[in-house]
Amino acid sequence: MRLRNIPEAQGIVDESRFVVHQPETMKGQWKTKPDRPLIIEIGMGKGRFIIENAQAHPEADYIGIERYPSVLFRACLRMEGIPYSTPADKMEMEEHPELFEEFTAPQNLRFLSADARNLPDFFEKGEVDGIYLNFSDPWPKARHAKRRLTSREFLSLYEKILTNGGFLEFKTDNRGLFDFSVEEIRETPTWELTAVTYDLHHDAELCRGNIMTEYERKFSKLGNKICKLSARLVDAGA
Repeated sequence: MRLRNIPEAQGIVDESRFVVHQPETMKGQWKTKPDRPLIIEIGMGKGRFIIENAQAHPEADYIGIERYPSVLFRACLRMEGIPYSTPADKMEMEEHPELFEEFTAPQNLRFLSADARNLPDFFEKGEVDGIYLNFSDPWPKARHAKRRLTSREFLSLYEKILTNGGFLEFKTDNRGLFDFSVEEIRETPTWELTAVTYDLHHDAELCRGNIMTEYERKFSKLGNKICKLSARLVDAGA
């Protein structure tokens, strides 16, 4: 993935009150109440999906995780109600003004600037109730398959933080990555596929309540079909 260097991004992330800067100190203490679900999104991008989820479900706690400050800073500004004025942002504001009107930051959402490989350092076993993966980097070369967030290596890592019965949801327009992901889950005995669609926006049941990401809006507008799978952890072991 090639990212633009945005000099002010790191400072915005460092100063944001919505970013937890020492997440290892929160291990086992993320839930604001013991009975509240804790849901995370890995690779949250600009944050639209996780922000809208947190707004729609105040009964749960949400954590958005983004490795790159040059991406995460936009979500930080969004939570502060400050638009970042690039031509692309201005176009988005013109196309979707409802996303920028009378915005109140949800209080059940926090961000981490972190690598997903370190998740067990931040969360206790069984502390997380659900994981969202949206339009993850496909890492198309075969030698990079282990880096894909739906590889069995990452599935094993998620088992270290998810509760038994916890869910995983994945959306992408990349059919190759999606087929790989379905196969990885089917071949992993601790996971069970609960739903699969190759055309989410024409699947009335699975599209019910769907919240679109930035990439989902972009790619579906181009005519790309959106694939989605849901799975659950059936046996996390001892």
